[in-house]
Amino acid sequence: MTRDYGLTRSDRKPPGENAEGLRWHFADFKTILSPKNGMNIYRGCLHGCIYCDSRSACYQIKHDFEDIEVKREAPRILDEQLRRRRRPCMICTGAMCDPYIPLEDELFYTRRCLEVIEKHGFGVAILTKSARILRDLDLLKRIHERSKAVVQTTLTTSDESLCRLLEPNVSTTAERFHVLEVCRENGIPTVVWLCPILPFINDTEENLRGILDGCVRAKVAAVMNFGFGLTLRDGNREYFYKKLDRHFPGIKQTYIRTFGGAYECQSPNSGRLQQIFRETCDQHKILYGPDKVFAYLNEFPDKSGQTSLFPG
Repeated sequence: MTRDYGLTRSDRKPPGENAEGLRWHFADFKTILSPKNGMNIYRGCLHGCIYCDSRSACYQIKHDFEDIEVKREAPRILDEQLRRRRRPCMICTGAMCDPYIPLEDELFYTRRCLEVIEKHGFGVAILTKSARILRDLDLLKRIHERSKAVVQTTLTTSDESLCRLLEPNVSTTAERFHVLEVCRENGIPTVVWLCPILPFINDTEENLRGILDGCVRAKVAAVMNFGFGLTLRDGNREYFYKKLDRHFPGIKQTYIRTFGGAYECQSPNSGRLQQIFRETCDQHKILYGPDKVFAYLNEFPDKSGQTSLFPG
């Protein structure tokens, strides 16, 4: 039976606020894919991560960040775009706004887009901080059997209590490690984004080793890392400093003294942390280095020869 990727009851329901207090609204878009095959179904987020770069003014999110903008008829638009493609490729989603925010429980837009991806034989690399992704494990397995599916998650701290301060509304570190293990057990390769590492907060050797130990146990294919620090610019800097004042008194003043208005805020411990990171990845044959990891994520396999999708 042909799936209807047009309006459903979820699409027709009036936007506003649901019983759990989630605020959201529809917006019209002509395309769902970026020129580099990136996809963001939702704009805005409820995770509350204190370091969130997506709050930056450069992304031009004009609405309140917690009032989620939903790309109306996203699955239908994706279906039309993929139908016109001459050959399949990897579709990447989650780099800016998480595809598994709580609103996904009502709209099922991410799942419906995965159904479109499976239908057309494309691959997907999906990044999330939510264990909600396990709901779609069946789809991800089918996509991977036919082409390629990679599940990614961001990890910042091995300390569950600190996780609740830095990322108050996401699945905890332990829950995200569980996602990685379940995916690996089901044959789906996984990637960890080890970022950001916040100077003077979680930039310790103990924290890094805790995260890397979990990556080794989960047998992740790769770890994405851009250095040990974070980036701050207009929009996310103000939010970050406000949260520092609330949860880490005095740290904001340390940032101002150390970094001023710099965009890149590197940890004073970067050298030692980078050494530990590289040694651990080399020892356990975990792929690292942004260029190499991005190449792996974007590589669309030729399954006719059943070439291994895992880095050697």
